[in-house]
Amino acid sequence: MENFTLNSDTLQLEGLKVTQVSVYPFFLFFLLSYILIILANIGILVLIFIDKNLHQPMYLLFCNLPVNDIVGNSIMLPRLLSDILRPPSERLISYYECVLQAFTVHIYGTTCHTILMIMAFDRYVAICNPLRYAAIMTSNMVVKLTVSAWGVAFVLVGILLGLTIRLNRCRTLITNPFCDNASLFKLSCESVFINNIYGLTFTVVLFSASIGSIVLTYAKITVVCVTSKNQSLNSKALKTCSTHLMVYMIMIFSGMSFITLHRFPQYSDYRKLSAILFHVIPGSLNPLIYGIQSREIRTFLSKLIHSRKVS
Repeated sequence: MENFTLNSDTLQLEGLKVTQVSVYPFFLFFLLSYILIILANIGILVLIFIDKNLHQPMYLLFCNLPVNDIVGNSIMLPRLLSDILRPPSERLISYYECVLQAFTVHIYGTTCHTILMIMAFDRYVAICNPLRYAAIMTSNMVVKLTVSAWGVAFVLVGILLGLTIRLNRCRTLITNPFCDNASLFKLSCESVFINNIYGLTFTVVLFSASIGSIVLTYAKITVVCVTSKNQSLNSKALKTCSTHLMVYMIMIFSGMSFITLHRFPQYSDYRKLSAILFHVIPGSLNPLIYGIQSREIRTFLSKLIHSRKVS
């Protein structure tokens, strides 16, 4: 039976419901995923930092994605790994740690959209206005776009969590493998009407802006490619845009799976797993996709491997 304690500072995480037989396979899978995410994303950040040929607006804006993947997964996965090995009764977390985790989780999800939006803008300028690209995408513009992507996320998520922490709590059970806003406001016995309205508005506005900007950007890029007889331009557009679009579709599919499963309470275990995979799948695939698709990154790695063989 759930405890009803007013404003308790200690909460209990329900976590993933795994059998004794599957505990270690799950643990190993998420551990290897976390190691891959950290190594791949740090590796690509270091690579972009040390190779001056990669000091281009496209790659500098892309650096936001590895940073987001590292931070988002580092807050969630280590805690999840320790909870998998614990019995449900020992999966305890302080309220303040839970709020911090929820804030980071929502920052991660929001910046996935805003970062890909500013990267789409970069591709639009590069392909639709190539002669003015250098004049528009200056270092100052890259900084402004980066600050905007993170700033919008911090403001929107700050309001989201601010509306939740104002509520008194009468429950202590987080029915999720990690803390998020919905799990936190469900601890309250007060009216959460405002929270639901803002949360719904937040989600609709974010998804509408994200999908709308991607559709509009790629529609204009398609028109330019169709009307242009420049094969070099079309080839460059196909390579860079296909990479960006692939990353975007992975993120959207992962997010939509989680949101869709919310509508089916009987599949709560699948919903929990999909919520974790929303962090794991993009975080694992983003650096690999950009590494494979980017000619500059492939060239740098080829030179690095060749130099080591020679030495």
